[in-house]
Order: sequence, then structure tokens, then C-alpha cells
Amino acid sequence: MHRRDVLTSTAGIAGAVLLARSAHVEASRTSPPPAPAPHGPYITTRDHQQLFHKDWGSGPPVVFLSAWGLPSEMWDYQMVPLSQQGLRCVAYDRRGHGRSSHAGGGYDYDTLADDLAAVLEALDLRGVTLVGMSIAGGEMVRYLTRHSARRIARLIFVGTAATPYRQRTADNPSGVPAETAEAFRGQLLRDFPNWMDQNGAPFFVPATSQPMREWVRSLMFGTSMKAIVECARSMMATDFRAELRAIGVPALLIHGDRDVSAPLEATGRPTAALIPGARLEVYEGAPHGLFITHMERLTNDILTFAKA
Repeated sequence: MHRRDVLTSTAGIAGAVLLARSAHVEASRTSPPPAPAPHGPYITTRDHQQLFHKDWGSGPPVVFLSAWGLPSEMWDYQMVPLSQQGLRCVAYDRRGHGRSSHAGGGYDYDTLADDLAAVLEALDLRGVTLVGMSIAGGEMVRYLTRHSARRIARLIFVGTAATPYRQRTADNPSGVPAETAEAFRGQLLRDFPNWMDQNGAPFFVPATSQPMREWVRSLMFGTSMKAIVECARSMMATDFRAELRAIGVPALLIHGDRDVSAPLEATGRPTAALIPGARLEVYEGAPHGLFITHMERLTNDILTFAKA
């Protein structure tokens, strides 16, 4: 090819590039920006952990927070019917649980509350009914303390195990002694499966099928030992009494009178007494695992309160 041909060809290519760029700029001026990508199944926390979540149905949002040692699947028997009855049901695996990041830290209530904030902000949820069981009662309370109630419409505590304050101190003489709590964590670290075998029966009722018991047990085996132990530590050692008195949204407490894990008189009843205007609903004969043993009643109570 002659030098003149090469120059002509090069000039033509350069011209085409310039024309293409001009067309792209003009199109960007007249065309709407691309729609944002939909949220995937993971939400990133402030410390760059990944939280797996599921989002079913449409309507007023209900966000489910799981019990100690359990992932979001524990709520499936509530979320399926509620998502078919006009509610948007959201649940996520707490850090260290299920399909979320098995983080090496962050199991204190401040960080767990910040994780909840990350979920609510990523999905831009407002007018939320928070439903939290066991350890999650503390997560809901600490969220309100750190992030305000601007996104929250109401709270449902189910078998709360963290509130108002579980550790024995001079001003909390009915609490659990620190050495007892430490011995409990030692049992978990020595043989967690055996601890579950020895302590699993009171979680259910005699009519609960063996396959259902095994299903719940299998869910707990998906939780990291770091999360199991550190969440237990936070649950026992955090004092929520002052924060409970400051709650300004409607609150419903649902608790079984045969709850061995979180005895009603040590947790549910005093928590209800501290929250202004709270209502306590006691399920007669219900154990801690009432999301399984009393699933239809619990589902109906959540539906009624969330749509109030």
C-alpha cells in the first residue's frame, strides 16, 4: 500500500471514531439514563460483609429477624402465607449465619443494628413492621437507638431472649450470673451438637414431628461457631432497659408461658412493662420454638398487627 493510501485510510478511521463519539454524546443528551440494576440476593454492610436476603410479595413491608443460631429460613412458614396476603416479606441471614458472610467479628449489638440498617436502606423500606425473635429483640431496640424510627412503623417481639437485661448485677439480681453464662459458652465450644441434643426437646412440643425437629437442627449447623458463641455473649451482657423506655412506636410482644430458653417472667413480661403502651400476648403451652409449634396463630397475629 502506498504511503498516500495509508494516510487516507487512517484519516477515514479517525473520522469514523469521531463521528461515533459525537453520536454517543448526542444520544446521552437525549436518552434517559439506564435503569439501576435490580438488587441481587446480597446486601453489603458498612464493613464490607455480604448479607443474603429474600424479598417476597408486595404491600406494607415486614422485615423478619431470626433467632439465635438460626438463619432466615426459620421464618418460611410465616413468610409464605403472609406474602400471599398483601404483605412484602423480607428476611436476611444475620452475619455468620446461613448464606451470609461468616465474619470474624461484628457480633455486638451496635454492628448487628448497623447490618439491619444496611438492609433497610438498600431496599429503601419505609413503614416497616420489624419482627424479631430471641436475640433479635435486642437488634430491633438498638436499631431504634442508633438509627431512629423514621423507617419503622411497629415492632413485634417473639420470644425475646435478650431484653430487658439477662446478666445478674447489683441492680438486676434476678439475672443470670456471669460465671453461668461463661460455662454455657464453654459447653457450646466443647460439643455444640451434643448440647443441642440435650437441650432441644423443650424448644418444641410433643406433637412436633421428628423431621421438623431435624430441619431446625440442620439450620443451626449452618451457623459459624464464632457467631454462635459471640452472639450468645452479646445477648447475655447487653443492658437494654433504658432503651426500651424510649421506644415510641407500637409494640407487640408474643411469648410462650412454657419458654425454657427465655422464661416469660425474666424476659417477655418485664420487657413489655418497660415499653410505653406495649401489648403482651401470652401463648398458653407454647415453648420457645412457637414459630413452628404455633405457626398459624403467630402468622395471624403478625398479619393483624402489621395491617393495623
